[in-house]
Amino acid sequence: MFGTKPQTTPLFPARGRDRALEAWREAADLVRVRWQVFLEADAESRSGAFASYVAALDAEEAAATDMAVLSEMAA
Repeated sequence: MFGTKPQTTPLFPARGRDRALEAWREAADLVRVRWQVFLEADAESRSGAFASYVAALDAEEAAATDMAVLSEMAA
Protein backbone atom coordinates (compact mmCIF):
# COMPACT_ATOMS: atom_id res chain seq x y z
CA MET A 1 0.00 0.00 0.00
CA PHE A 2 2.68 2.48 1.01
CA GLY A 3 6.01 2.68 -0.82
CA THR A 4 9.21 2.34 1.13
CA LYS A 5 10.64 5.47 -0.47
CA PRO A 6 9.08 8.73 0.68
CA GLN A 7 7.72 10.76 -2.19
CA THR A 8 8.88 14.35 -2.30
CA THR A 9 8.12 16.95 -4.90
CA PRO A 10 10.49 19.89 -5.07
CA LEU A 11 8.82 23.22 -5.73
CA PHE A 12 11.09 23.94 -8.70
CA PRO A 13 12.60 20.60 -9.74
CA ALA A 14 13.74 21.63 -13.21
CA ARG A 15 15.37 24.83 -11.98
CA GLY A 16 17.19 22.94 -9.24
CA ARG A 17 18.47 20.32 -11.68
CA ASP A 18 19.55 23.02 -14.12
CA ARG A 19 21.49 24.83 -11.41
CA ALA A 20 23.04 21.59 -10.18
CA LEU A 21 24.05 20.62 -13.71
CA GLU A 22 25.63 24.02 -14.30
CA ALA A 23 27.48 23.80 -10.98
CA TRP A 24 28.79 20.36 -11.93
CA ARG A 25 29.91 21.56 -15.36
CA GLU A 26 31.75 24.50 -13.81
CA ALA A 27 33.38 22.22 -11.25
CA ALA A 28 34.43 19.77 -13.98
CA ASP A 29 35.92 22.63 -16.01
CA LEU A 30 37.86 23.76 -12.96
CA VAL A 31 39.26 20.24 -12.54
CA ARG A 32 40.51 20.38 -16.12
CA VAL A 33 42.12 23.78 -15.60
CA ARG A 34 43.74 22.82 -12.31
CA TRP A 35 45.11 19.60 -13.83
CA GLN A 36 46.70 21.59 -16.64
CA VAL A 37 48.20 24.02 -14.12
CA PHE A 38 49.62 21.06 -12.20
CA LEU A 39 51.14 19.59 -15.36
CA GLU A 40 52.79 22.90 -16.23
CA ALA A 41 53.94 23.72 -12.68
CA ASP A 42 57.63 23.94 -11.91
CA ALA A 43 59.09 21.81 -9.13
CA GLU A 44 58.72 24.57 -6.54
CA SER A 45 54.99 25.09 -7.04
CA ARG A 46 54.04 21.53 -7.99
CA SER A 47 52.78 20.45 -4.56
CA GLY A 48 50.56 23.52 -4.24
CA ALA A 49 49.23 22.99 -7.75
CA PHE A 50 48.43 19.38 -6.92
CA ALA A 51 46.63 20.39 -3.71
CA SER A 52 44.59 22.84 -5.77
CA TYR A 53 43.74 20.08 -8.23
CA VAL A 54 42.62 17.75 -5.43
CA ALA A 55 40.42 20.52 -4.00
CA ALA A 56 38.82 20.94 -7.43
CA LEU A 57 38.20 17.18 -7.57
CA ASP A 58 36.48 17.37 -4.18
CA ALA A 59 34.26 20.20 -5.40
CA GLU A 60 33.39 18.25 -8.56
CA GLU A 61 32.52 15.21 -6.46
CA ALA A 62 30.22 17.30 -4.28
CA ALA A 63 28.51 18.75 -7.35
CA ALA A 64 28.08 15.25 -8.80
CA THR A 65 26.55 14.10 -5.52
CA ASP A 66 24.07 16.98 -5.67
CA MET A 67 23.12 15.92 -9.19
CA ALA A 68 22.64 12.32 -8.05
CA VAL A 69 20.39 13.37 -5.18
CA LEU A 70 18.26 15.51 -7.46
CA SER A 71 18.04 12.67 -9.98
CA GLU A 72 16.89 10.26 -7.28
CA MET A 73 14.27 12.75 -6.14
CA ALA A 74 12.95 13.07 -9.68
CA ALA A 75 12.72 9.31 -10.17
